[in-house]
Amino acid sequence: MGLHMLNAVDMELYTGLQKLTIKNSGLRSIQPRAFAKNPHLHEIDLSGNRLTTLSWQLFQTLSLFELRIERNNFNCSCDIRWIQLWQTKGEASLDGQQLYCMNKDALVIRLHEMDVTQCDLPEISVSHSNLAVREGENAVVTCNGSGSPLPDVDWIVTKLHSINTHQTNLNWTNVHSINLTLVNVSGGDNGFPLTCIAENVVGMTNASVLLTVYFPPKILSLVEPVTHHEHCIEFSVRGNPQPALNWLHNGQTLREVDFIRTEFFQQGDITEGCLLFNKPTHYYNGNYTLIATNSLGVAKETVHAHFLEQPFPEITDYFVSADFGVSPTPPISVTHKPEEDTFGVSIAVGLAAFACVLLVVLFIVINKYGRRSKFGMKGPVAVISGEEDSASPLHHINHGITTPSSLDAGPDTVVIGMTRIPVIENPQYFRQGHNCHKPDTYVQHIKRRDIVLKRELGEGAFGKVFLAECYNLSPTKEKMLVAVKALKDPTLAACKDFQREAELLTNLQHDHIVKFYGVCADGDPLIMVFEYMKHGDLNKFLRAHGPDAMILVDGQPRHTKGDLGLSQMLQIATQIASGMIYLGSQHFVHRDLATRNCLVGTNFLVKIGDFGMSRDVYSTDYYRVGGHTMLPIRWMPPESIMYRKFTTESDVWSFGVILWEIFTYGKQPWFQLSNTEVIECITQGRVLERPRVSPKEVYDIMLGCWQREPQQRLNIKEIYKILQALGKATPIYLDILG
Repeated sequence: MGLHMLNAVDMELYTGLQKLTIKNSGLRSIQPRAFAKNPHLHEIDLSGNRLTTLSWQLFQTLSLFELRIERNNFNCSCDIRWIQLWQTKGEASLDGQQLYCMNKDALVIRLHEMDVTQCDLPEISVSHSNLAVREGENAVVTCNGSGSPLPDVDWIVTKLHSINTHQTNLNWTNVHSINLTLVNVSGGDNGFPLTCIAENVVGMTNASVLLTVYFPPKILSLVEPVTHHEHCIEFSVRGNPQPALNWLHNGQTLREVDFIRTEFFQQGDITEGCLLFNKPTHYYNGNYTLIATNSLGVAKETVHAHFLEQPFPEITDYFVSADFGVSPTPPISVTHKPEEDTFGVSIAVGLAAFACVLLVVLFIVINKYGRRSKFGMKGPVAVISGEEDSASPLHHINHGITTPSSLDAGPDTVVIGMTRIPVIENPQYFRQGHNCHKPDTYVQHIKRRDIVLKRELGEGAFGKVFLAECYNLSPTKEKMLVAVKALKDPTLAACKDFQREAELLTNLQHDHIVKFYGVCADGDPLIMVFEYMKHGDLNKFLRAHGPDAMILVDGQPRHTKGDLGLSQMLQIATQIASGMIYLGSQHFVHRDLATRNCLVGTNFLVKIGDFGMSRDVYSTDYYRVGGHTMLPIRWMPPESIMYRKFTTESDVWSFGVILWEIFTYGKQPWFQLSNTEVIECITQGRVLERPRVSPKEVYDIMLGCWQREPQQRLNIKEIYKILQALGKATPIYLDILG
């Protein structure tokens, strides 16, 4: 039985149909929309039927791979012109088929030879290629369709949000024009393509107008931080033009760094992303305000974030201003440091404090108890608990590691200069608990008659430092210059600390650690004896040999001609690194490494030391906390500032600052900032800028020392090797010391 007509009812049950074959069935016509319910149809074979015409609109919604229509009785007319065009273009595999039609003279001809007049695809034009409009405004766009046969023209706007959209048709002889009017344009239509189509029996053409809608920013969402691998404040913002994003933390501008950064992606006019925090501390608690800005307006929204409870609440008052915004505190200038003989101040003061404390302890023990110790004194030394805390260097730490809890919990303190700090009890100091009458380390006793004072070098809170001659100290020399530190008004606690420091310093023997000779306790005052370093502390030395250094000649200031060269700077740094390697091998954490605590001797010899005097002479380098603690925050890493955590890695951070001091000829780090501003900068992740005379290779070392995560910092042995290699690669300069 033949199939003469195919309509939608015949096909509507076959929604998943992919291939249709109707051959030699006498099919004469196919009704419009016959394949409307068969979207997956891609192969159709209608060969050998009696089709006289066929419309392209039947296949308009299909993706045809193959359409076979051979051996049909097509009439040569405009209605099948589209088949001729498809065959020419090779669409739907029509180019390989033998297709014919019958012309008005009843002659059968090849389809590609068919010639019909006034039968072509329509032409189309639009009044705008891009239409830009502000949200809420009205707009009109015109589409013109022309050709023969005259096409139908229409705008495809079914998904447009703009309200009261309407079209106006205008028909002329050869042109069909249609106006599209948008009323109260919606921002939701931004990027929407307005498509105009023109179609006739030959086919369809189209043209699109891209609609750009400009509107002020709007914050779609701002979510309290959540934890994945990092903490994240999620946000979604919409606006066109794309808004710029900025953040406030507690009302102050948030400076973004590697560990506080905004990451986002753009999709159309929507910006989605996160403000990411990598291991945030309690300083990051507070209100975060997102500000989205473009040329049409500003949007703001605030969310609260809480990451950690603040540690050490009893001492955090001094960090209250350490937020992340632009500090209102004006910059301060660098306080110039005294130019008196710093050697005495640097060496003697600290040394004297050491010796004095130890000797007082010994002296009291001798007088109060009748037994002798290795110091040649009698009786045990009483243990006094410290009530203050402070930062003091060269503490012996078990395994080279301290923790916040251990630092704040212990009752014992070591006194250096004018302040004390709790330290972990070290079994190397005493054999049985706090009983110190049998020290493990032999501290050399120097007779008072062998010490001849020459002149005063400086004075600190603990006492005075003198240049002296010491007899019978060296088996090869009758006498030698030394620095002696005398303790004034010793207390029992000071005496105890004096003894412990003497034992500690006796154990430190290295070419680049200031040498401690011994103590003198036969009489008053108690004295510590150290080697004499001719040129004083390194900071003063650097300033004296910088480009801005001045000297007095005949009462008139003149510039010096002794600027340090690159090789000399590297030589200084290499020696300090060597001393630090030794301290690390002895499990010592210095805690106060800085050029003020390094000394310069003859022949450019540099050694690490701390004699308790720098907190007087260099008072602007320290920040007083809670009335007692003195912290060198400009040399401290974030974990030391925030958690009082001092390790060999924190000493490496300080070494990076020492390098910066060397290559700036002794400038104070962050000299333009107040102490609270320095805390802000360091906890935010900002670092010191590259000194003008520093090679890139040296600044790379500094940056390696200033990694936020301690485990990512350079190892001091690696630093030493790099500095050695750089030193060998630089030209040799004449010695400027004379």
